[in-house]
Amino acid sequence: MKTATKLFATTLTALAILSTSNLKAQTMGSSEPMTSGNGMAFKIGVGVNGGLFPDKSEMDYGYGADVKLQYDLSPYVAVTASGGYTRLKWKGSPLKFEFIPLLGGVRVFPVERMYLSTELGSGLAIKDGANMNFIYTGGLGYEWKNGLDLGIKYEGYVNNSASDLYFMKTGQFNLRLGYNFKL
Repeated sequence: MKTATKLFATTLTALAILSTSNLKAQTMGSSEPMTSGNGMAFKIGVGVNGGLFPDKSEMDYGYGADVKLQYDLSPYVAVTASGGYTRLKWKGSPLKFEFIPLLGGVRVFPVERMYLSTELGSGLAIKDGANMNFIYTGGLGYEWKNGLDLGIKYEGYVNNSASDLYFMKTGQFNLRLGYNFKL
């Protein structure tokens, strides 16, 4: 499963890079529904998410909420920053791991309103004595004109081995439902 996860994340990252390298060849359409007149716009989004872990993981499921800031550099590329709350549940145990994910990333729009995304960041553990973990994501989604945002992604976690909440490397397949407000 680790190989499949790495392949999934690598493929999404490669698609994002290839999509941005072809921007020069694309022409600006007559309608730019996502951005302001100069090709740049801010959005803030709120969302809820839930995910399931692969069978071999020590974790069972996760859920959370987030706030995402998106800055559209052009109709085809946007940078993102997000923070929120995530709770993961261990298999066969009442224990839960809670943290605040802080992520930065890129969204590429190869087709109008459909995006590929990738993010990197850190999870700040809420429990005293727990250490931070590294988070990486790769996924795709769709933004509707009315602000609705639906995305799926793989969210991988790598914990510090000195943490008392150490669960090595794991990750979840996550579904996010959000709503974006233009600023």
